[in-house]
Amino acid sequence: MDKPLDVTDANFEQEAITASHELPVLVDFWAEWCGPCRQVSPILEKLAGEYAGQIRVVKVDTDANPGLSQAFQIRSIPTIAVFKRGKLIFMQPGALPEPSYRALIKQ
Repeated sequence: MDKPLDVTDANFEQEAITASHELPVLVDFWAEWCGPCRQVSPILEKLAGEYAGQIRVVKVDTDANPGLSQAFQIRSIPTIAVFKRGKLIFMQPGALPEPSYRALIKQ
């Protein structure tokens, strides 16, 4: 996958958790009105292309998918989560610089 996939309450289980058994999945919890989210989005799009086949990047609009926001207790956006082999292995709120996302992907 060379660009982030928008996922919803309905398909998150399949597109993120189940998919993480094949590749690690980086989840971007975001909202349209969020300024820092708009700064992070092009970075994640770029990295999704560069690391295609090594990691899957998905995006969850927290306003449109309140069930996921509640399930993962998202209190601040953007929040980045990483799933590997069906398990949540990393979650951090706040916009990070590009090198931090690269380091996270390489772990």
